[in-house]
Amino acid sequence: MNLNAVRYVLGTLLLVIACSMVPALSCSLYFGEHDINDFLYSIASTVSAGLLLRAKARLSKDLGLREGFLIVTFGWLLAGVFGALPFVFSGAVDTFVDGFFEAVSGFTTTGATVIDNVEALPHGLLFWRSFTHWLGGMGIIVLFLALLPGIGAGGFQMFRAEVPGPSASKLSSKVTHTAKILWYIYLGLTVLQTILLVLSGLSLFEALTHTFGTVATGGFSTKALSVGAFKNPAAEIIILIFMALSGVNFSLYYYLLKRQWDKVYNDEELKFYFGVIIAATLLIAWNIRGLVPAKDLLRTSAFQVVSIITTTGYATANFDAWPTFSKMILLLLMFFGGCAGSTGGAMKQIRMLILSKYCSRELVHTLHPKAVVQIKVNGKTVPDDVLRKILAFCLVYIGLFVFGSLFLAMLGQDMITSVSAVAATLGNIGPGLGRVGPELTFSQIPQIGKVVLSILMLMGRLEIFTVILCFIPSFWQDARIFRGESKPSRKIIFNGSSHA
Repeated sequence: MNLNAVRYVLGTLLLVIACSMVPALSCSLYFGEHDINDFLYSIASTVSAGLLLRAKARLSKDLGLREGFLIVTFGWLLAGVFGALPFVFSGAVDTFVDGFFEAVSGFTTTGATVIDNVEALPHGLLFWRSFTHWLGGMGIIVLFLALLPGIGAGGFQMFRAEVPGPSASKLSSKVTHTAKILWYIYLGLTVLQTILLVLSGLSLFEALTHTFGTVATGGFSTKALSVGAFKNPAAEIIILIFMALSGVNFSLYYYLLKRQWDKVYNDEELKFYFGVIIAATLLIAWNIRGLVPAKDLLRTSAFQVVSIITTTGYATANFDAWPTFSKMILLLLMFFGGCAGSTGGAMKQIRMLILSKYCSRELVHTLHPKAVVQIKVNGKTVPDDVLRKILAFCLVYIGLFVFGSLFLAMLGQDMITSVSAVAATLGNIGPGLGRVGPELTFSQIPQIGKVVLSILMLMGRLEIFTVILCFIPSFWQDARIFRGESKPSRKIIFNGSSHA
């Protein structure tokens, strides 16, 4: 394992994170608030750690699967550790665990918070909370690849380990070019929504922070009551639309720009995604009629449905006070998530679509044992290895959900709180039900519970296996950590070329 190259990449990644704190520092300087020194200390600490990791290390193109998984896992872990520093130095949180939870929630675009009085925070910290969403939405590693073209073939290993979905598809023969395309689309959506929100009546600061949380499907708001605090139907509709758009596979936007209309129109996952949204919206609207004014009924139900299914976590109503039927629908939507290749979390629509087709095939086999029925998506047969990966992912996902729920229950949390808190963090959603509802925070969760939920957030964002693999003994069997030796993980094939 090429640990020197891993150290170099992780060190460079910390330097990128330090630079990303500069806009928040600029915000503090503009408003002249007391968190200026907090950001200076955080930047200095992060830069020092980055330079220390890079010391006597160099970049190498010989990065295999193991190096890719290691960089992504520990890159995100380090992002959470150093991203927590502004919260810790400012005193916005009581413990480092709370700061780590807040930072991880930001970078993983979860949007769960431990800060009870968020409106008391200075503008710089509020900006940083939301900006972590934006950085993590498209992916820290994807941003890194866009900025560092010299990473070579090994970049695809990191790209594949971070991009959500059963498989990672490149839009270009070069992974760095793919990363740039994705970030250009991401930036375009950000600029467009910010302009529209300003036109709707929000200040530039509020427009930016809520845009960061929308396009990244994050959910951190500058208001305790989230988007509902603005009482601005126009802003709600804009955020609703962009939440739905951010839950779409970003590759489809590339195809739109290339005028490949058929790839968008015939995409089965996209149809399934909007079908679920429409069905859930109508069912909840029917269930909450009489509780919400008729003129606001569809907008209110659609906002909550889209917010949950895209794993954004914004709210315009206290859905924890809705009837049980509506809450059950929202709880189930926490497992669906957005499309593969989107900024949304959870299990992803494509997996749900393939699982439904798999169940249908098994029913046919029960009636016709000799029938040959292939599972197809977008006209292409789903390979058996992809199907096995999906089944394994879903089983492990459910296993983690059960473990997390039992663990929180052991800590004294009630059933609704335990179940929804784990579903909301593992699925990178944000608010849950019960004591972690949309108008409450995760502050009452014990410290050890916050650590477990933070790990679940990371696992949910990185598709679970990326994190688990780093803790399997065989993963390290070729590493020469203590002797300082370097050995390639395995031979890989990339674009027809072999790399050792």
